[in-house]
Amino acid sequence: MFIQPRKKSPVIKKILAFALFVFFFTACKKDASVGPMQGSMDDVAFNNYETHFLEELWKLNPDWATSVGYHKYDSLLFIPDKKYREKLINFTKVQLDSLGRYTPTAFLETNKMDYAMMQNQMQYMQWQLEQLKAYEWDPSSYNIIGTFAYILNEHYAPLAKRLTNFYQKMAGIPAYYKAAELQLKNPVTELTSLAIEQHLGGVSVIENDFADSLKKTNIPEATKKLMLDRAKLSADAIKQFAEYLKNLKNDHPRSFRLGKDLYGEKFKYETQASETAQQIYNAAIERKKYVHHEMAKLTLKLWTRYFGTQPKPADTLDMIGKMIDTLSAKHVAPAEFQAAIEKQLPKLSAFVRTKDLVTLDPTKPLVVRREPGYMAGVAGASMSSPGPYDIRQNAYFNVGSLSGWAPEKAESYLREYNQYILQILCIHEAIPGHYVQLMYANKAPSMIKSVFGNGAMVEGWAVYSEQMMLDNGYGDNEPEMWLMWYKWNLRSVCNTILDYGVHSLNMPRQQAITMLTHEAFQQQAEADGKWKRVSVTSVQLDSYFTGYKEILDLRDDYKSKMGDKYKLKEFNEKFLSYGSAPVKLIKEAMLAKEPAQGTEKH
Repeated sequence: MFIQPRKKSPVIKKILAFALFVFFFTACKKDASVGPMQGSMDDVAFNNYETHFLEELWKLNPDWATSVGYHKYDSLLFIPDKKYREKLINFTKVQLDSLGRYTPTAFLETNKMDYAMMQNQMQYMQWQLEQLKAYEWDPSSYNIIGTFAYILNEHYAPLAKRLTNFYQKMAGIPAYYKAAELQLKNPVTELTSLAIEQHLGGVSVIENDFADSLKKTNIPEATKKLMLDRAKLSADAIKQFAEYLKNLKNDHPRSFRLGKDLYGEKFKYETQASETAQQIYNAAIERKKYVHHEMAKLTLKLWTRYFGTQPKPADTLDMIGKMIDTLSAKHVAPAEFQAAIEKQLPKLSAFVRTKDLVTLDPTKPLVVRREPGYMAGVAGASMSSPGPYDIRQNAYFNVGSLSGWAPEKAESYLREYNQYILQILCIHEAIPGHYVQLMYANKAPSMIKSVFGNGAMVEGWAVYSEQMMLDNGYGDNEPEMWLMWYKWNLRSVCNTILDYGVHSLNMPRQQAITMLTHEAFQQQAEADGKWKRVSVTSVQLDSYFTGYKEILDLRDDYKSKMGDKYKLKEFNEKFLSYGSAPVKLIKEAMLAKEPAQGTEKH
């Protein structure tokens, strides 16, 4: 599962998005309660520069601004053509030149991190536009419906004001999609299908939801008619784009596989990890061997309890698979899936408090909801968080609906998310996983760390939190729960093997499905869904294991540093206090020598 990505620019859409958090404050520091920033004159100048940097970023990226809760430019929609891309490229070059005038080694720790993340983001944006060129081959990157849904559904301003911005922004939709058609050159078949699915699944936001919202306002009837007329033109333009994609003659589509070179570069920019994509892949191969060994031991321990004197399969993986298949029979009914998730969350909160693993904030809203149509087709569950300027809004646990599924497909899916895995899913997505990490990120003193939140850190924390819960007795140390967690952990491990294998090593579909079903013990529906996901995303699937490995390595090093002063809760909260920064940068800060007394570290 993963954090639902938020839109950047329609041309530079990234799957990282996670960001999350607090109101804008002078010099990009989010909360005056953190105390005055101390440091050199360079720190003061850099803080002022961050303010200017973000304002210029939002002027050029209004959709991205809306998604993080900065609503000054909600009514704008840029046409995704060559002229606009040139503006974006020029912006990155100007900002990299400005960054080059500072000496970050003299900065406070928080500014060092900000500097590295800003520099990486500008380089990444430039690389995306000049090298990756997804705007030519990814039709799904033009999906703007999520921004309109955000304006409509989040209560950050009076409804009439939000609907007015919605109306003004719609004016550009017909030209936007005409321009999108002109940019596409031999698009990826799988991404074309995804774009059709998402646009047709989400067009109701403009076609129906907008009209329903208008009924709740006192906007004059004549104005409402103009607004509804524009909504019809906009919905028609979206449907026409989907129809254009359906009928597009595309005899030589680009492969969805990035290739080793592009993948390695994208991995570098997106994860900002200490190791290369190849090194992480190698580590995942070794981790898979270790997990299989541990699963075999647990299966042998459980065998007589479930199978008595029945002979064990000669093949170890077959033996493990038989045990998992038996345990997977315990699951909820299709109609109860979302309700089961809702019931699980209070139990997780109680355990975290009892074990004193991390401090929770019960005032932050979390809403479990059915996954909106415009998010469809990527993951069955995800977390959508409020933007960093908009933290009073809800965080959403999005749950894919099983409505209309064939009975066999629903049964396969529910066996995957059986009574054990469903608990681990809730740990990962919510408590103490994504939801808790994102709430802590609200308190980080830097807006940059929220806006450019690092995917490997965010996903890595969620995977780490699963193991942390079981290490501290969640599930009463039952071997069944541990066996199922290892199965779940194989998802992260095999996500990396799959993603790198497919995009860099040309792993064929059948080999991938066999690995997922036989070696990772996934149900056929899950494996099919993962293949679809790897064909429409890249590197994001790598983030789980990458971040998990980096956090565990950091915790080992931090234990050595602290000696008998080490406490798990202190490590967790210190780690989370840096916001959604790359683990590599957090590690440098946490393992650094303590500053002299009276000097603020971060």
